[in-house]
Amino acid sequence: MPSNRPLLIPSPRTPGTQDLPYTPVSFDLSKPISANSKPLPDMDSNDSIDKSACPDSIINSSSSRRCASSIQARASGANSLGEGSFGVSGTKPVRHGSRGADSEALSVSQKEINEEDARQIYLNDPVKTNEKFEFAGNSIRTAKYSIITFLPRNLFEQFHRVAYIYFLVIAVLNQLPQLAVFGRGASILPLAFVLLVTAIKDAYEDWRRHRSDKIENNRLATVLVNDKFQQKRWKDIRVGEIIKISSNETIPCDMVLLSTSDPTGVAYVQTINLDGESNLKTRYAKQETLSKLPEKERISGVIKCEKPNRNIYGFHANMDIDGKRISLGPSNIILRGCEIKNTSWTLGVAVYAGRETKAMLNSSGAPSKRSRLETRMNLEIVLLSVFLVALCTVVCICAGVWLRRHKDELDYLPFYRKADFTTGTQKKYNYYGWGMEIFLTFLMSVIVFQIMIPISLYISMELVRVGQAYFMIRDTRMFDEASNSRFQCRALNINEDLGQVKYVFSDKTGTLTENKMEFKCASICGVDYSSGISDSEGEQDGYSSQVEGYVLRPKMKVKVDPVLLQLSQSGKETKEGKQLYDFFVALAACNTIVPLVVETSDPALRLIDYQGESPDEQALVYAAAAYGFMLVERTSGHIVIDIQGEWQRFNVLGLHEFDSDRKRMSVILGCPDSSVKVFVKGADTTMFSVIDKSLNLDIVRATEAHLHSYSSMGLRTLVVGMRDLSASDFEQWQSSYEIASTALIGRAALLRKVASNVENNLTILGASAIEDKLQQGVPEAIESLRMAGIKVWVLTGDKQETAISIGYSSKLLTSMMTHIVINNNSKQSCKKTLEDALIMAKKLMTVSGAVHNTERSSGADTSAVALIIDGTSLVYILDTELEDLLFELASRCSVVLCCRVAPLQKAGIVALIKNRTDDMTLAIGDGANDVSMIQMADVGIGISGQEGRQAVMASDFAMGQFRFLVPLLLVHGHWNYQRMAYMILYNFYRNAVFVLVLFWYVLFCCFTLTTAITEWSSVLYSVLYTSLPTIVVGILDKDLSRMTLLKYPQLYGAGQREESYNSKLFWLIILDTFWQSIAAFFLPLFAYWKSNIDGSSLGDLWTIAVVIMVNLHLCMDVIRWTWITHAAIWGSIVVTCICVVIIDCLPILPGFWAIFHLARTELFWLCLLGIPIAALIPRFVVKSFVQIYRPCDIQVAREAEKFGNFRDSGGAEIEMNPIADPPRR
Repeated sequence: MPSNRPLLIPSPRTPGTQDLPYTPVSFDLSKPISANSKPLPDMDSNDSIDKSACPDSIINSSSSRRCASSIQARASGANSLGEGSFGVSGTKPVRHGSRGADSEALSVSQKEINEEDARQIYLNDPVKTNEKFEFAGNSIRTAKYSIITFLPRNLFEQFHRVAYIYFLVIAVLNQLPQLAVFGRGASILPLAFVLLVTAIKDAYEDWRRHRSDKIENNRLATVLVNDKFQQKRWKDIRVGEIIKISSNETIPCDMVLLSTSDPTGVAYVQTINLDGESNLKTRYAKQETLSKLPEKERISGVIKCEKPNRNIYGFHANMDIDGKRISLGPSNIILRGCEIKNTSWTLGVAVYAGRETKAMLNSSGAPSKRSRLETRMNLEIVLLSVFLVALCTVVCICAGVWLRRHKDELDYLPFYRKADFTTGTQKKYNYYGWGMEIFLTFLMSVIVFQIMIPISLYISMELVRVGQAYFMIRDTRMFDEASNSRFQCRALNINEDLGQVKYVFSDKTGTLTENKMEFKCASICGVDYSSGISDSEGEQDGYSSQVEGYVLRPKMKVKVDPVLLQLSQSGKETKEGKQLYDFFVALAACNTIVPLVVETSDPALRLIDYQGESPDEQALVYAAAAYGFMLVERTSGHIVIDIQGEWQRFNVLGLHEFDSDRKRMSVILGCPDSSVKVFVKGADTTMFSVIDKSLNLDIVRATEAHLHSYSSMGLRTLVVGMRDLSASDFEQWQSSYEIASTALIGRAALLRKVASNVENNLTILGASAIEDKLQQGVPEAIESLRMAGIKVWVLTGDKQETAISIGYSSKLLTSMMTHIVINNNSKQSCKKTLEDALIMAKKLMTVSGAVHNTERSSGADTSAVALIIDGTSLVYILDTELEDLLFELASRCSVVLCCRVAPLQKAGIVALIKNRTDDMTLAIGDGANDVSMIQMADVGIGISGQEGRQAVMASDFAMGQFRFLVPLLLVHGHWNYQRMAYMILYNFYRNAVFVLVLFWYVLFCCFTLTTAITEWSSVLYSVLYTSLPTIVVGILDKDLSRMTLLKYPQLYGAGQREESYNSKLFWLIILDTFWQSIAAFFLPLFAYWKSNIDGSSLGDLWTIAVVIMVNLHLCMDVIRWTWITHAAIWGSIVVTCICVVIIDCLPILPGFWAIFHLARTELFWLCLLGIPIAALIPRFVVKSFVQIYRPCDIQVAREAEKFGNFRDSGGAEIEMNPIADPPRR
């Protein structure tokens, strides 16, 4: 029978069902409200409200027609979110520039379902559901290992490092009798120690994961079993079962909503555990299942849905129930990990469980990256390997020559004893022939010289990075009090990359700005209402409404224009009043905001808090409330607006949410005057194309002028329009929507088409302007970054005028810069504009070079170039041959500002630089649309802002404010790079000097690979004797103070120029190592040349002398001494002496009591004094010469800092090296 009730959203109507009679409801605050925020209760029928909410022709239309779902259209809008949040899986290349990228980058949830790929779930029948395909159970496992798999799997993962395989091969070779240079246990110890430490760390981390998994899997949920609800562990829940969730309970699996405690089927969900957003989201149950109670009647039906995927914003399914097929979308599913709020209970059927839930599929964490320094280090390790092979080759060739010269003596030489006469018959003994002896000598040389490749370097680097991360996290100057959040270090392996950044790619909204929107002004029907707002500050108390003895008002106050406020209170009898009425109704209704009541300390006062996913929508709803249009209630089928004290109900007949293709949203309302209207708001670029300009051309032109003025002020703008729908127009839309929403093929495109058809021939109502203020310290931060030689590019989706205005206010753009603007609509025009702009940029750079050469000016922007380009132009440039032109032009510009860019275009801009230069790139953003850019850059930083935590979850580092980028890069980045670069070179040096001492000794022992240094000292040298000091210095040393680094940002250029780690330094270190090894070896050798001191005693002397020498070498480079540094350096020397004594006290080891014989001689102590002096004098002389006559910026700044120049003279200037761009690929 025909329905007598206005259609509700988002569910289609069920024919033949008995509907409740329609009665207007009023607000009831007679009951106490809890401290928690909750939606306003339904209005009581006793209060009078305009009851004519919809014309009879629409109310009584065929009940088989289906009403629009407010969020069914989200499937079309989720595309950009999906691609921004999770990227594209598979091997198909991603197109960053073309419009076709949208379709190519669709996540799995956006694809159409066919019968073969559909996942079938039988409601309340888990046995049949899992009969054909056994779906995943709801037990989760985040742990990597089990007791059985831990050892093999952990070893397998650790041996992914080539160096570990190298040391394993060395240890295996040493087990062979012919190659046993060291004891078999001693040769395995270094590798075993490193593997054990890493395994213990991994085991502890995995134990914590096991513990967390156990707690999670054993939580209880209420599940329908044998037509009765029973408690069941989460891990035992199966797909197809019906689950009941009560308020404040966590959802155990991904569920399709069947019914809720709300009669309209609304459920409020908090997704903070999933995406970090604390605002409540609305989810809906279909009306076909609302009235079904599982305890009283058996529910049967089939859901056909897509296969499990990672897109938390998309869901595509159909449900067959009671002989009907209804569509399901993102608004009908609640995801694991979310919480039910302000809803007494919800019923749902499990569709994805355990590892197949969207939360688990998204728990992979940030992508793994390798630092530039570590990549460069691998090249030096290859060179050291070549050097090691060269040493071994020298030894084996010399051994071969020696064997040839003494071949007649080999029968009787004690070491070889080629012939054995002990048994009376001659036989060969301990000799394998000349060729094999040379080969074995080579292998034995590799074993003896193995520490040339520093195995301890890897674990030292991990420990240093952990220490550096600790100090970054604990830095109070990067603590955001507003969000109460500390700096987060989510990727430990790229700390040092922070000291080499050349390009910063930044989002605007929420990154440079606060993303806290404030309504500023409006243009309504061609009249600008903005002049009086600034003058009326503090005069308005805000709008409030009296409800049964209670005062209800918005939580946030908004500054109002007195003229507009007076007009809004004059009613809608006049034409002007009617236009204002429609404009503010559009602001209050065309959104997805949920109004919640909040108690205050005053029992007579209640506040309405508007919860929503968009800060823009919140600002517009608060603005409407300030002018007397206060949204007080929203359900799935209607909204209630307090209009100047009169509560009016509007039936929501349809809602098409904002999506990145249309760039607008619309709502179809059944109004109190029995009319049906569609209200639309959106970006000006798309709204003016659907506005009927023939009706109000003057108003359109005036609005465009106002929009340009607002954008020039840096305000965010939206255009608002409306259209009256006749009964036939509504029926046509409703029929089209029914077909689109139930389509199996092309549903998303059909829904977009339906929305576009109804959003046409609009009458312009006006435009709104919202201010998104700059974050504190942004202009100063950008200025510091530019002074540091870092190029800052801003990539934003805002219109060009807004972006340019923000550019000026943030000091990204200056009045002295030359602007090159590229706004083209074809490939040919883009090419011509790029070529002309490139010629201009070259001329300006030529002029700039002449000015710099004549006037010696260093930082003037007199000829600096700023490139401003829009997303439409990038469509024709990215992924084409024009990319090279854009790169050449952009690289000559000081500033690049990209406007109206899509998420994938942001990633394309980063790739443009990353793939063509060796420069380090950093991307920073706060929203889901920044994820692809963050993951593309070498370093990704997420802002913990107002748009959730998608960017944070995909980033390498996270922080609360853009300004923290300055101390992060200029201070911590500089320190991290300097420390890590020095530590790597120092590790190469300390191991190479020890190997060369062994090498020189081999040359004096007939190349037989016998060693004077005991095997245990050889093993412990890099693991115990010298490892701790370099780790401590790598964590604590500071070449310059924080104040100096912040005062002189140019000092950051040392990392960009790779001053602390380059090929020149590496070879100088190797040269110095040769000299120090010669001094360390030959001084004791000549001192004891004619003495009776044996080789073991000399070995102890060499061990102690080398440890003292390398530690004093380290002391020469330490800048900031702490008690920990002293303890580590001098303590390691003491530990070395103690270990040598202990080793010589063990009679089972060679060299028993050798150190005691040696220490009695005066030469021993003279050698310990003379070796470091002789070894380090050349280094000291060269170091002093460089610092006096050719100092670098850091050395100059350090000297000025040491002698107090910085403190005594605040305006002191230091001449720095010019910041030159490194060569491009």
